[in-house]
Amino acid sequence: MNETQKNSILVIDDNTTNIMLLHRILAEEYTVFAVKSGSEGIKIALKQLPDIILLDIVMPDMDGFEVLSALKNEDDTRHIPVIFISGLNDHESEEKGLLLGASDYITKPFSPGIVRLRVANQITIFNQMKTIEKLSMIDGLTQIPNRRKAEVVLNMEWQRAIVAGHTISILMIDIDHFKNVNDTYGHLYGDTVIKQVATGIKSSLKRSTDFVARWGGEEFIALLPEISALDAVKIAERIRKKLGNFNRRGSDEKVKITVSIGVYTNFPTDSFNVFHYIEQADQALYRAKRNGRNRTEHYLNSEDVAVFLSGG
Repeated sequence: MNETQKNSILVIDDNTTNIMLLHRILAEEYTVFAVKSGSEGIKIALKQLPDIILLDIVMPDMDGFEVLSALKNEDDTRHIPVIFISGLNDHESEEKGLLLGASDYITKPFSPGIVRLRVANQITIFNQMKTIEKLSMIDGLTQIPNRRKAEVVLNMEWQRAIVAGHTISILMIDIDHFKNVNDTYGHLYGDTVIKQVATGIKSSLKRSTDFVARWGGEEFIALLPEISALDAVKIAERIRKKLGNFNRRGSDEKVKITVSIGVYTNFPTDSFNVFHYIEQADQALYRAKRNGRNRTEHYLNSEDVAVFLSGG
C-alpha cells in the first residue's frame, strides 16, 4: 500500500508521551494524526473522517465516554471504529465503553504488538465493510452507480441546493422498445445495449458535478445541479443524439437504439422532497413516449424550452 492509500488513524489523548509512542508504533503502516482534547478530537473527526480512532478515557475537558457518545450521534462519524486506550483497567469501564459502541478496549501500559494487532483487526473489518458498501452502490452490469447510490446522491444534492438556493435538473432516460430488442436479439444483446447506453450517457455529461445512475431495467437517471431548464434540455438532447446504430457482435447488422428523456428543473424547497422531482421528470418521460419516443420533453415546457425542442 503506497502513501496515498494508507488508512488513517486519529489519536485523541491528552498525554504527549502516549501520542508519540502510538505514532512510533503505527506511523509506518498508517497515516496518524493526533489531538490532545476530546472537543478538538470531535472537530477533527468530523473534518478528516479517519478510518479508526484511538481514544483515551480520562481527559480534562471531555472524557472518552462523552467523546464516543458525541461521535456516535453524528451521521458522518458513527460508523468509525473506536478503540479505547486507557489506564482504567476495571471491568466496569471496559463494559461501559463497549456498550457505548467502542470496537475494542486496550489497557495501559500497552504492548506495541497488541496495539498493532488490535488496530490491524479493526482496519481489516473497516476496509471489508467499505468494499461491501462500494459494491452495493454499483450496478453490476453497467459499472455505473445503481439506484441505491442514486438515492443517496439525490438527497445530498437536494439539501445542498436548498441551502445554496440553486436549481437542480433531473433527467429520466428510458431505452425505447427495449422489450423488442430482447425478444428479437436475445437478452445477452439486450445487456450489451444497456451497457452501451450507460457509456453514452456518462460520456455526454461533461461537468464533475453531473451524476448518472441506472435506475432499474432499461431506465437511467441523471442529476444536473445548478443548471437552467434550457441547458438541461440541451444536455438531454446531446445524450439522445449520441445514441444510434449499434453493431451486433459477429454481425454486420446494425440495430437502431433510441431513448426518450423526461426533464424537470426547479429550485428545491422544504415543501417537497426529491422524489416529487423524480415524479415530475417521470411525467415528462411518459409524455415523450406518448408523443412518439426518441425525443426529449421538459415537464415545465417553458417558452424557451419549447422553442428549442421545436428547432426554432
